Amino acid sequence: MESKKPKNVFKEGAISPQFIANSIEKHQSKTNIGAHNIFLGQVRADEIEGKTVTAIDYTTYEGMANAKFHEIREATFEKYDITCMHIYHSVGRVAVGEICLFVFVSSSRRRVVFEALEYVVEAIKAEVPIFGKELFEDASYQWKVNT
Repeated sequence: MESKKPKNVFKEGAISPQFIANSIEKHQSKTNIGAHNIFLGQVRADEIEGKTVTAIDYTTYEGMANAKFHEIREATFEKYDITCMHIYHSVGRVAVGEICLFVFVSSSRRRVVFEALEYVVEAIKAEVPIFGKELFEDASYQWKVNT
C-alpha cells in the first residue's frame, strides 16, 4: 500500500445514517471484497452525579488529529491484509443517540476485518487528540474522560 497524504476525517455534527448507507453502497461494486466490518460510536445518555448527558461537543487540533488518524491507517494496512478502510469522526455538537465515530474496514476475508477493526478503534481511543465536552440538561458540562 503506497503512503497517502493525510485526509480530513472530521465531519461537522453527527454522522448521518444516509452517509453511512452511501459508504456501504459504494463498496458493492468492489468484487474483491468478501467482508466488511463497521464500528459506530454513538453518544450515550450517561447519568453522572444525578445529571443526564444530552450531547457531546467534540473539539480537536485537526492537523494533529488528522496526522494521527493517518498514522493509525497506515499501521493498520501494514499489519492486516485489508482492502480499504474509512474513518470519520464528528466535531461540534452531537446529540444523544447520534453517531460520532464511523469506522468501516473491508477485506477479502472475514477474520481480518474483525481483528483490524478492533485494532483501529482501540488506537483511535488511545492516541487521537479529540476532546469531548459532555453537555447536561441543566446547561452545565464536564470534559469527557475516555475509558
